[in-house]
Amino acid sequence: MKPEKKTPLIPRQYLLPFVLVTSCFALWGFANDITNPMVKAFSKIFHMSVTDGALVQVAFYGGYFVMAFPAAIFIRRFTYKSGVLMGLGLYATGALLFFPAKIIGIYGCFLIAYFIMTCGLSFLETSCNPYILSMGDEQTATRRLNMAQCFNPCGSIIGMFVAMNFIQARISPLSSEERGLLSSEEFDALKEADLSVLVSPYLLIGAIIVVMFFVILFTKMPRNGDQSHDLNLRPTLRRLLRMPRYWKGVVAQFFYVGAQIMCWTFIIQYGTRVFMAEGIGEQAAEVLSQRFNIAAMILFICSRFIATYLMKWCRPATLLTVFGTLAMAFTIGVIGFQGRLGIYCLVAVSGCMSLMFPTIYGLALDGLGDDAKLGAAGLIMAILGGSVLPPLQALIIDQGTVFASFPATNASFILPFICFLVVAAYGLDMRKAVANR
Repeated sequence: MKPEKKTPLIPRQYLLPFVLVTSCFALWGFANDITNPMVKAFSKIFHMSVTDGALVQVAFYGGYFVMAFPAAIFIRRFTYKSGVLMGLGLYATGALLFFPAKIIGIYGCFLIAYFIMTCGLSFLETSCNPYILSMGDEQTATRRLNMAQCFNPCGSIIGMFVAMNFIQARISPLSSEERGLLSSEEFDALKEADLSVLVSPYLLIGAIIVVMFFVILFTKMPRNGDQSHDLNLRPTLRRLLRMPRYWKGVVAQFFYVGAQIMCWTFIIQYGTRVFMAEGIGEQAAEVLSQRFNIAAMILFICSRFIATYLMKWCRPATLLTVFGTLAMAFTIGVIGFQGRLGIYCLVAVSGCMSLMFPTIYGLALDGLGDDAKLGAAGLIMAILGGSVLPPLQALIIDQGTVFASFPATNASFILPFICFLVVAAYGLDMRKAVANR
């Protein structure tokens, strides 16, 4: 008797396309995580509140929401490769627009650049995620997507490293309060110098994206799932809305992305409060907090590889339930502890978040066939959670304290706790659905 052949995770004919598309995961990871610390940076440079600074996230993740559905229609009309190229083109355009935004010197111009950049990221995510799912056997699709998504946080770490060493460490150490005491001429000169530091990495990544555009343009890519170009929007949407595993997945993705962005954005505010209470200066406290953010991302990467490996034996829905429950437990620690132990809990939360996005994505699109092109749009539109929820958390943080003397920064993490509750509930629901098949 011949031994059974194991189904390869990535068939040989898809290896080069898989590598190229997976590199796009790292590229948008860079954009996501160089941006999170910019909430604090823009707040200082333009002397604004945390709530105003959080408009960066509104513009950034709002672009995902606005462009996801048009991206899905574009991909269905053309090809996954066309969607990837359109995404890279918009990404590069938005990044390069940071230069004229710096010349103009108005906060709103940066928000426009972020919005255009993330319209490109929306195209990329709407294209690349289902494209990866299609590059091999359907039984290994969720594992394959988790493998590709492992390289997203690699880009994120580079983004965090650049933000910490080439932006946060190089802008003026003057606090927001000290900037408010400067004359208008001094403030404008300082703002221009700080903006020059801030835009340089964006211009560099814009140039790299242009190179990547031409590499993919001249590479032969598979046409998986590109056979049907009929839109049939209404019947497709009806079918999707009749599938609980899909629309519940969209809801879970909304709350997961909101939790991820809140945890990775406001770790800076959380850590800064803790370290300043220990007598460390504001800028040094911010840099130290960013180091913890990088540690969180390293744990995120390691945990994602481990989770991908565990999926050989454990059902994705079961792992999602377990990791969601652990995230809730650590978030309680983030809220309750007011010293460094709270930061350690916040770092641990990242380890729990590692498998959530690709696993929710894979579970929601399981068995959709060609409907996955439009289904992917709903899951990318759910990234709106990263635009809606962080400003709500910023509003709580701006209160300073709640319940007399309890730090508002700690209390604000009740929002991520609720998000993880929704994710764990979706995992449990899908686990029961699989068991009842």
